[in-house]
Amino acid sequence: MPASNTLAAPRPAAVPAGPAALDIQHRLATLVPLFAAGAARHDRDNTFPHDNIRALHASGLISHALPVALGGHEASLGEALHIVRSIARGEASTALVLALQYSISSRLGVDSPGWPRELRLRIAHDIVRHGALINALRVEPELGTPVRGGVPATIARPDRDGWRVSGSKIYSTAAPGLTWMLVLAHSAEDSPRVGYWLVHRDSPGIRIVEDWDHLGMRASASHKVVFDEVLVPAGHTLELQPLGTPPVADAHTARWAGVLIPAVYDGVARAARDWLVDWAATRTPTNLGRPLASLPRFQEAVGHIDALLLANDRLFAGAADGSIPLHQLGQVKYLATNQAIAAVEKAVEISGNPGLSRANPLERHYRDVLCGRIHAPQNDTLLAGAGSIAFAAWSAAHASA
Repeated sequence: MPASNTLAAPRPAAVPAGPAALDIQHRLATLVPLFAAGAARHDRDNTFPHDNIRALHASGLISHALPVALGGHEASLGEALHIVRSIARGEASTALVLALQYSISSRLGVDSPGWPRELRLRIAHDIVRHGALINALRVEPELGTPVRGGVPATIARPDRDGWRVSGSKIYSTAAPGLTWMLVLAHSAEDSPRVGYWLVHRDSPGIRIVEDWDHLGMRASASHKVVFDEVLVPAGHTLELQPLGTPPVADAHTARWAGVLIPAVYDGVARAARDWLVDWAATRTPTNLGRPLASLPRFQEAVGHIDALLLANDRLFAGAADGSIPLHQLGQVKYLATNQAIAAVEKAVEISGNPGLSRANPLERHYRDVLCGRIHAPQNDTLLAGAGSIAFAAWSAAHASA
């Protein structure tokens, strides 16, 4: 292990070529149909896909975004995008868990004063050896999402052995499968601070309330997690800032999450598109005497869907390789998720009743893709932010004129 805290230099965001790409494709070709076969069961039963996570770990994909120095394969953002979008074509919630995993684990090799090196090494070891999952728990019943501002009610009180954390988090994706939880809280100090307390799942005082029963992404198991005086070691605090300090954007995580989360919903739309093409090509009504795919209106509908997904392709390529600046990633999320929703809606519209039958996967794809619209940051926040930047640029230009 190198002595430097900078464990590995970032590589360009690009899908790998040659043998590495063939190896990834081989693994995905095995996993995606496997996940698709169990997707309806997990959706119906509202169960977390532990079996899928074990398969991802066995294939080496859970740790794939970790730096080589930490036992991973140091996937580029472009490669992570391809993997997440492919997995989403099989089972969307599994892809979301993987997107969040990659967004956090990919930064463990980046020198960061807010992330002690010892913690990064321990988390990476757990990911490589045991397939450990990590996610940030931020949303609260009263606060809602911190993206809109506000101080978390979850509180960390100093203790002689470290800290005692108490509070509740909702929409905690992958709650039953998490090994590490980054719990957003404020400290009970004379000068309070806000940041993350790193909590291990085996810590006494954690309770998962299985209340996740949503329209879509049902297998994400985004349950409520309650912390009751949970002991957190003194060194397990991350990115603590004085209360009221403007948050410092982590450009790495912001770009990875800004690309990978909307990629999940794009992958769902591609699965819906593939179902429609297969169904229309094999469905031959007796009154027609030939497949529905021969009708111009079906050809036009699929052409419309493919145009929307082509636009998403170009957006993701620019977002992954850095040619789209960080401040425009919100607009990428807005466009990509809304175009994915429009693609699935077109598939439902043209297929009619079969598209909404629970006997077919399209209705599940429709429910899943709709979650992209409400996945934080939401449309109004994204567009207001973009508009604010536009007006600020106008003011700066005219002030210097």
